[in-house]
Amino acid sequence: MEIGIVGLPNVGKSTIFNALTSGHAPASNYPFTTIEPNVGVVAVPDARLERLEALFHPKKKIPATVRFVDIAGLVKGAAAGEGLGNKFLAHIREVDAVIMLVRLFQDPDVVHTMGGVDPRRDVEVIETELILADLASVDKQLEKVVPKGRCGDKEARAQQAVLEKIKAGLEAGSTVRKLGLPREAVKDFFLLTDKPVLFVGNTDETPDQQLVSRLEALARERGAGCVTLCGKLEAEIAQLAAEERKAFLAELGLSAPGLERVIVAAYDLLGQASFFTAGEDEVRAWTVTRGWRAPQAAGVIHTDFEKGFIKADIYSFSDIDRWEKEPVLREKGLIRSEGKDYLVQDGDVCFFKFSPVAK
Repeated sequence: MEIGIVGLPNVGKSTIFNALTSGHAPASNYPFTTIEPNVGVVAVPDARLERLEALFHPKKKIPATVRFVDIAGLVKGAAAGEGLGNKFLAHIREVDAVIMLVRLFQDPDVVHTMGGVDPRRDVEVIETELILADLASVDKQLEKVVPKGRCGDKEARAQQAVLEKIKAGLEAGSTVRKLGLPREAVKDFFLLTDKPVLFVGNTDETPDQQLVSRLEALARERGAGCVTLCGKLEAEIAQLAAEERKAFLAELGLSAPGLERVIVAAYDLLGQASFFTAGEDEVRAWTVTRGWRAPQAAGVIHTDFEKGFIKADIYSFSDIDRWEKEPVLREKGLIRSEGKDYLVQDGDVCFFKFSPVAK
């Protein structure tokens, strides 16, 4: 699961990326500081995992993770090759979802390539470039499927019908996300404006609430999530030791860094959920897509678990959190035996039973 961080140059992408990953991507005051994308794997904050560790005292604890990709700044004309052009757009095409980072901070020492802070203009520049790139992609795909459709290929005709609807929408200035087309009909075209989007506003230490409100309104218009934070402050917090960080957050009246909201929102953006395995050796959070059945979840641990799935013993985190010991849960009938049709829920603690698969 990869989430790309995109935006115009000098909006603070590398600063946010560094804070997210405690990495060391260069962050400088000139366009295209990032040329090749930086990639960092980030643990998903989850207090439930900490609680399971306290209950089971395992040898190790393994959180769920998200991969973040810091992609070079987009400029007006990228779809026509301006800036890093097609190279930038290719990197976006490879990720599962997009964080659109928007500059909400004022700083005369950090050049704004568009001339000043204006969240609507910046978002529209990015969206326009992605729409133009998708139009070019749709035209190329139509060139392939139309001749096949003329020769009687039913699948090609169906694809052509969907692509023509997409093209009409893009030409009218709409993203693919807003067209309301069935997910299964669209996903194999790998279009940029089909990807889920989270807006992240990078503010001053004292946010301009008018700018924040404008970005939140933009997100609502587009059916996207929105988080605001101060990248400069978050970068400072990320460099502190755990105890210093806790004390610093307390001084600011915060329970957790703003970046935790970004990570959790990005995780939710893709419809992800966490189930847990717990025992003496390890407690671990595993990532599944909401709506997955028990065998699919078992396959996340090992493909043999899915192939040889028999059943799963499952209880909820809320029950172990309350009663603290598995034998008590058994006495109270709170451990369920579920079969192949069970839909795994966020917070389930699972023990999968399977038959060995012949090699």
